Amino acid sequence: QVQLVESGGGLVQAGGSLRLSCAASGMIVSNSVMGWYRQAPGKQRELVAFITSDGSTNYADSVKGRFTISRDNAKNIVYLQMNSLKPGDTAVYYCHNHRNSWGQGTQVTVSS
Repeated sequence: QVQLVESGGGLVQAGGSLRLSCAASGMIVSNSVMGWYRQAPGKQRELVAFITSDGSTNYADSVKGRFTISRDNAKNIVYLQMNSLKPGDTAVYYCHNHRNSWGQGTQVTVSS
């Protein structure tokens, strides 16, 4: 049974940083396509970034140069380092794998 558990969200001022973690069980992140999505109030869920099994990464235009997705194969964790945060980054952030498993989400709030 696959379980994805996000952590690391919180309240931060604009320009600040947060690192989100997605701890996976029942699967191996290095063998999977792992993604981070976010959903702001009243908006559709959108893809933020993903990392493939060979380590390739891809980002939404809105976060390029500010966010970095990575993984720790030994710990079976996927990270999302978020720098230069903006109020527009405020959302619930979700971890996802290519077999369509989702975490419960972690709230990120960026104040101006």
